[in-house]
Amino acid sequence: MVRYRSYFGSVAVAALLVLASGGIAQAAPADAGTAAASAGCGKAPTLTSGNHTIQSSGKSRNYILRLPDGYDRNHPYRLIFGYHWLGGTANDVDSGGTDGANWSYYGLMRLADNSAIFVAPQGFNNGWANSGGEDVTFTDDMIRQLEADLCVDTTQRFALGFSYGGGMSNALACARANVFRAVAVYSGAQLSGCAGGSDPIAYLGIHGIGDTVLNISQGRALRDRFVRNNGCTSQNPPEPSAGSRSHIVTAYSGCRSGYPVVWAAFDGGHTPGPIDGGGDGWRTWTSGEVWRFFTQFQGTDPDPDPEPGTCRVTDTVSAWNTGLTSEITIVNTGTASVDGWSLVFTLPAGQTITSGWSAGYSPTSGQVTARNVAYNPGIAAGASVTIGFQATHTGNTGEPTSFTLNGAACTVA
Repeated sequence: MVRYRSYFGSVAVAALLVLASGGIAQAAPADAGTAAASAGCGKAPTLTSGNHTIQSSGKSRNYILRLPDGYDRNHPYRLIFGYHWLGGTANDVDSGGTDGANWSYYGLMRLADNSAIFVAPQGFNNGWANSGGEDVTFTDDMIRQLEADLCVDTTQRFALGFSYGGGMSNALACARANVFRAVAVYSGAQLSGCAGGSDPIAYLGIHGIGDTVLNISQGRALRDRFVRNNGCTSQNPPEPSAGSRSHIVTAYSGCRSGYPVVWAAFDGGHTPGPIDGGGDGWRTWTSGEVWRFFTQFQGTDPDPDPEPGTCRVTDTVSAWNTGLTSEITIVNTGTASVDGWSLVFTLPAGQTITSGWSAGYSPTSGQVTARNVAYNPGIAAGASVTIGFQATHTGNTGEPTSFTLNGAACTVA
């Protein structure tokens, strides 16, 4: 696990920085209704994996680029920016620290398995003050350079970061909602400004209830802005109790199609890698949760119409007295791998999930979403995954109904 060194000693100062970043030239917005290929598609690339320098706002800036092994110049890739914490560096994000490739880009490079281009920008003074919007402009300039030379799906840009890097990712959600498809903010706060901040963008927030560096109330405030922007139904999502060493993931209801908001609260402190049961490290659930959130956006249209028939489910229920178990097998009947999955289904009235395996379940009654965990992030074409849960009931022991996999209706065998 990356150890945050001087980060913890200096973040209190950073937490006082709430800087405006206005008057920033927009990067070319992603046109959700047209072809997504960037200008670099088809070109022999001149950019290679490693360290790069670029001029931005009259200053020399640096970033690390990681191309997929076997990079295909005719294949438009996802473009993922990973922002470091205060006191951290681009190299920490890129290398994964003591956990190496397992934690590179907060664990997403491992899960991507050569399906995305990754970028680790370097902030001034190892932070993201974004003075005068210069760090947003730096991001604009990187995008222009990368997409002129490499093959990128311009509707599949993503940003994520921890703490100050989370604040920077939030600043991009505010200022570049028409450029980035989604952001993930780990233990963040409004540290890098929020120019604009009125447009919808898919938003995932992760925060510890015991965070003594950036209180969870600051993360909730960031989340609530995009709950409003995305037209979601306002609610107070459940959070785990102190001492439970668990996490709860809540997908907001009522959000504008294609613009979800998800909130993941955990019983722990200031870390991007909490592990249920205690501790932190690359085996955390957060990597799989973020990867699933990013990869649910498959095409160039942010408001896709689900196509039925891409999945099949079988469900076996064993009931007794006031309890039951339900074992669900999900078969990917489509022609492409499902990388990061969520299965939505409706429980019969009176059933409440008490525990589960091979997926995370939220909420525990009504319309439930089962999300992949770190060890089963994908379902290959023609392959299957089996999950299950235990539940109480008040007499109705029927099977769940209305199954959808990543928004596509499933047939029930």
